[in-house]
Amino acid sequence: MSHRKADGSISPAAVIPDGIRIPAISRRRMLQLGALGIGTFSAAPILAACGSSSSKSSATATKKGGDLVIVRANDSVDMDKTIVFSNASLWVYQQLYETLVAMTDDGLGVKPWLAESYQMAADNLSCTLKLRSGVKFSNGQPLTSADVKFSIDESSKTKGGWEFINSAIKEVTTPDDQTVVITTKYPWAPLLADLTCPNNGIIPKNYGGQTSKAFYAAPIGTGPFMWDTWQKGNFVRLKKNPSYWQAGKPALDSVTWKVVPDDNSRAIQLQGGQAQINEAPPFSSLQQIKASPKLAVDLFPSTRTDVVMMNQTKTPYGDVHVRRAISFAIDREALVKNILFGNGTPANSLLSPATPYYDKNCKGIAYDMDQARAELKSSSVPNGFTTTYMAMAGDSVDAAIAQILQSSLKDLGITMKIENVDASTQGDLTNKLQYDIAHTYWTNDLADPDELVQFSLDPASGGHAFKTNYNNPALIALVHQAQREFDKTKRQALYGEIQQEAADSAFLAFLFYTPFPYSQSSSVKGFKVLPTGFYHMEDVSF
Repeated sequence: MSHRKADGSISPAAVIPDGIRIPAISRRRMLQLGALGIGTFSAAPILAACGSSSSKSSATATKKGGDLVIVRANDSVDMDKTIVFSNASLWVYQQLYETLVAMTDDGLGVKPWLAESYQMAADNLSCTLKLRSGVKFSNGQPLTSADVKFSIDESSKTKGGWEFINSAIKEVTTPDDQTVVITTKYPWAPLLADLTCPNNGIIPKNYGGQTSKAFYAAPIGTGPFMWDTWQKGNFVRLKKNPSYWQAGKPALDSVTWKVVPDDNSRAIQLQGGQAQINEAPPFSSLQQIKASPKLAVDLFPSTRTDVVMMNQTKTPYGDVHVRRAISFAIDREALVKNILFGNGTPANSLLSPATPYYDKNCKGIAYDMDQARAELKSSSVPNGFTTTYMAMAGDSVDAAIAQILQSSLKDLGITMKIENVDASTQGDLTNKLQYDIAHTYWTNDLADPDELVQFSLDPASGGHAFKTNYNNPALIALVHQAQREFDKTKRQALYGEIQQEAADSAFLAFLFYTPFPYSQSSSVKGFKVLPTGFYHMEDVSF
């Protein structure tokens, strides 16, 4: 998400021209942090623009063992899978906790994982999953259906965490040790995708006899790696799980996520061999990195989308003409060129091209100052107004967006003041709808659009309609209809209608999509990032 990221942590930063930095804040609803996001315009451009230079890697055979170091700008926050949204936490604890089903590499579907099979009932009100035999937790305890029930129930009961993902689940039952039946309150098309979400990772029943706090201080899972050490503010290290259920995996002995806030220091450590992967190198540095025979660069297609939020509880943002005027006044091409060094594409839709049911034909609002003036003239404030942009202090990308927007709105007759607050404060105030206009971003966590669409368009979901208070009953009805539609063709048509209506309403000003940038040693094999930002370290070797 990223979505709301309730922890207020900021993920790796990617620097842009003249030291501008793009914080890759926490995930799911990056919203709470009000950070920013990135992606691509159509599936074809995304693939073309996000090509990898990793072909420079040598063709030598992979080897077993080794200690891999990933350098990143920010530390993890917590290992509690039910409440923490921080990317810096998710990307670590996903190597510990595994889910019943997993996202496919293209981010568009699911595949068996801890469950070797799954079957929806004819009435679409339940799903029966058969567990893979022989799976053990890293402490040697066998995985059973009781562990699965406990894990999903635990995540469903939180308050202010990921419980909304499981809101359609009525109950989890266990006919036998290897069978799980999940029954929903009503037909729920996103169910299998929801089971891939990190909050539904499987842990031992009753925390293995510990308290929740004690368990998450040194957690246990079925994943390829197991807990080792966390020196907060410095590094977190996981070591190989010798009883992992996938034969021959993992190849690595350990993985360490090391906190190195300075962009140049991370680059130096990668070049010098002290680290093997750099999480989010500055876009401005990518060409130089590609020139090194020791290093490779990948721009992985992502679900990250940057947006400008307009609070409809504040006058005059309840006026659609005002919102459309502002959206028309944003030069997205200039943002991509000057802030992202061309590593992005103007956004046309609420959904990104890497999200299932994205509609490339959605007619999003594009830069057009004449149209912007016409919209403002038709509004309740034809002569303009004064507003305040809530910026995140120290976030140079956010600052650049604010300055470009301020200039455009001035030409439109709108005076936009800029108020700088720290990121946590910005997140808190935007969550409480105590702002006028602000910038943030989103990345998905599962292979279904409902996570974002529900959060953005259904005020009852707890997200205040992406922190805008937008309330369109007809559109909400379409959202609920899409949630319960299992026919893919019909579901595509519904999401196409939803995307177009959302774009026309300008409840958010969609900015741009960008890829996930990574640089790595050419000796690293098998490292790839899914559109959600997740990755599988069991597939990585030297």
